Amino acid sequence: MLTTETVERWLAEDVGHRDVTNDVPGDTTGRLVAKEPAVAAGLDAAVAVFDYLGVEAERAVEVGDAVEAGDEVLRVDGDARSVLRGERVAANVVGHASGVATTTREAVAAAREVSDSVRVAATRKTTPGLRGVEKRAVVAGGGDTHRLTLSGMVMVKDNHVAELGLEEAVRRFAERKSFATKLEVEVETPEMGERAAAAGADIVLFDNLPPEAVREGVSRLPEGVIAEASGGITPETLPAYADTGVDVVSMGWLTHSAPSSDFSFRTG
Repeated sequence: MLTTETVERWLAEDVGHRDVTNDVPGDTTGRLVAKEPAVAAGLDAAVAVFDYLGVEAERAVEVGDAVEAGDEVLRVDGDARSVLRGERVAANVVGHASGVATTTREAVAAAREVSDSVRVAATRKTTPGLRGVEKRAVVAGGGDTHRLTLSGMVMVKDNHVAELGLEEAVRRFAERKSFATKLEVEVETPEMGERAAAAGADIVLFDNLPPEAVREGVSRLPEGVIAEASGGITPETLPAYADTGVDVVSMGWLTHSAPSSDFSFRTG
């Protein structure tokens, strides 16, 4: 999902039309260094930035590795002007991705305190233009990507139910989807979850319900139907949802609220 055009946009945004600041002669080396504990992510994107600029880049750690303050995660060698032009974009994307990965790793650990099997998944609440980076960061942290795009799974949401009715929406989309594509229905009550399963849902998503209602909803589902909880779930409330018996807890928090990890780029 990371294209040359994307890297070009990132650099054009940062470099602008007349870069005097980085007009530095000669060659240099550079190191991207963690300033705090984190889970490393976004390194492939950083390498792609330097590759585009003709700078040799080598990862010092693997994506998903835990790093401490002072650890080097990337080393580069090349033309000084090109190194300096790539440093901020690379540091920004690694910092953002590592923040997502670190938050995901913490969320998965919290879920494991109450369940050995529940999956912690991301959502489509990603930053426009950065979905690929953020979804890979979720995986680096031990989470599940959920659907990458609308085409990854058919999801009947509240607006579809409002327009068509629950049963009719399920029927309509079931007729149009591929046999290989799962159908998920977002519901607002335990009773709706039971109806969705009866209508043919593969997955029932209990949305914006308290844990007690999610637990009841799960108990009403027949065997073989996947149960998911989502909607405003935070790291603090995650364990309560993971303990309801759902198979998946999805959190927009992983991508829209994760703080960036702090990295520093040093040359010389």
